[in-house]
Amino acid sequence: MEKRVLLAVVLSFIVLYGYEALFTPPKPRPKPNAAPAAANAPPPAATPGQAAVATAPAAPPPSEAPQPATPAVAAIVSDTEERAVIVENDSVRAEFSTRGGVLKSWRLKKYEDSSRQPLELVPTTVPPGSVRPFSLTVDDAAITATLRQALYKPSATELHPGSSPATLTFEYQDASGLTARKEFVFTPDNPYLVHFSADVRRGDAALLPTVEWGPALGSGIVASSRTYSPAPQPIFYRDGSVTRVKTTKIQENPRQEGVFGFAGVDDHYFLTAAVPIGQPLVVAYRPVDVPIPGGDGKTVAHFVEWSARYASAPKQARFFMGPKDFDVLASIDRDLVRSIDFGIFAWIVVPLLRALKWVNHYIGNYGWSIIALTVIINLVMFPLRHKSVVSMRRMQEIQPEVKAIQERYSKLKMSDPAKQKMNVELMNLYRERGVNPASGCVPMLLTLPVLFAFYSMLSVAIELRGAPFVFWIKDLSVHDPLFITPVLMGITQFVQTKMTPSTADPMQQKMMMFMPLVMMIFFIWAPSGLVLYWTASNAWAIGQQWLTNKLIGPPPPHAVRPPAERRVKSAGGGKTDQAKERK
Repeated sequence: MEKRVLLAVVLSFIVLYGYEALFTPPKPRPKPNAAPAAANAPPPAATPGQAAVATAPAAPPPSEAPQPATPAVAAIVSDTEERAVIVENDSVRAEFSTRGGVLKSWRLKKYEDSSRQPLELVPTTVPPGSVRPFSLTVDDAAITATLRQALYKPSATELHPGSSPATLTFEYQDASGLTARKEFVFTPDNPYLVHFSADVRRGDAALLPTVEWGPALGSGIVASSRTYSPAPQPIFYRDGSVTRVKTTKIQENPRQEGVFGFAGVDDHYFLTAAVPIGQPLVVAYRPVDVPIPGGDGKTVAHFVEWSARYASAPKQARFFMGPKDFDVLASIDRDLVRSIDFGIFAWIVVPLLRALKWVNHYIGNYGWSIIALTVIINLVMFPLRHKSVVSMRRMQEIQPEVKAIQERYSKLKMSDPAKQKMNVELMNLYRERGVNPASGCVPMLLTLPVLFAFYSMLSVAIELRGAPFVFWIKDLSVHDPLFITPVLMGITQFVQTKMTPSTADPMQQKMMMFMPLVMMIFFIWAPSGLVLYWTASNAWAIGQQWLTNKLIGPPPPHAVRPPAERRVKSAGGGKTDQAKERK
């Protein structure tokens, strides 16, 4: 039974790592700067009773932004020159531009990039003229070009939201009767959330704008990994389920519409999304690959352009730009936490994550916090594991008698009625010795959900991103640079396997001794936080096995010919066999 449990654990991890290895991020396209063929197609005609929607796939590429078809019109309300408007709080430093009234930079102060600078969520490697977040487009290409190139007049040049909400507005008006107004509201309790309103009019007629986000998310550089996928991808929550779309599948269905809990683009740790409250929304996506400046021409950055169009002009529409931190997301909307891919054991992962953060509140180091939580969990599961080990030992003690019974019936076919006597004899033997065959594996099976939940948690928890442990481990979310912890994990698992009682035959036992080596190879590129947890679990199992062996003592010696083998008649029941038994 314990052999099946061990095989189930091993096969489960092979499936997990096999999935990560097979479904790697897409390779660069041959023509990274080429727009999809559908990009230049005319927008779809509006259905009766519904306004035509300008979606991202139907819009011109950023490098081919529409230009005004008529001479420039004199501005009445505008800024004199392009300049930056800074909005800064304890968590974010944002930079808006008066050119188009768009967002140019959104840096997260509490998270760093590879150069140890505040992490930038607005791509900086996109070509000049690319669409920036909070750009507005309408059905008229000339008006859209004017809205993008206009110099908006800001309400302030610098804003520092404090204990109360702060508002930043951009306004533009020209002699043709075109007026545009953008309003951004920042609240102190949700530093990563922006309430956005927009109003565009041509004379007395209100125009329905689409909020263009442009390329997202971050640097677009996809690091090679088997434990997580940092590539940006479309994500939306609708009808009670979360959908993630691979970039290679976007063109199959680039437009989504309905009532969303949220919709946008995310990567492994961060998210930019519209968070409507029961409002119908049309969201459009388009993959964009951009050559890396100064690169070899083959390396490209992968982005996903997206846009959102509301049923009416957006008013206090919520947009989130920040980390996929459970508490941060939950403070905004409970549905938003579904953007974190906790897997099928989310009901266990969430309590584990809260427990890890609680432990870290006192310890202050996530590496030691993982070890401490591992000890706590194993203390809780100690009775189950102890019972399992004791049952395995009892099964090991009666294994010669079990094999003797099985050998006497080995030549009979499964359809032979006499074969059923073997099961009767085995059950009688278990009853006489007080052994339950299922008691060895059932306790172990009960611990598997916790094991997989811990794996899921450590794979997606943003708390481990950039979190140091000791000496050479500077980031628990990436692999051990010196591969010391995977080697320790392999050694401890080998010792644990060596100490664990087994009822398998000698050949199978030798095969099981190779499993620590296989697991060590699988874990070489795993996040060091996950390897640390597995190593700590192995070390605890070794100590628990030693203690259990002390408590129950060494296994008793077995007789060469167990009494059961002499008492029980052979399966054939013939005279020859009976005569042999009398002898």
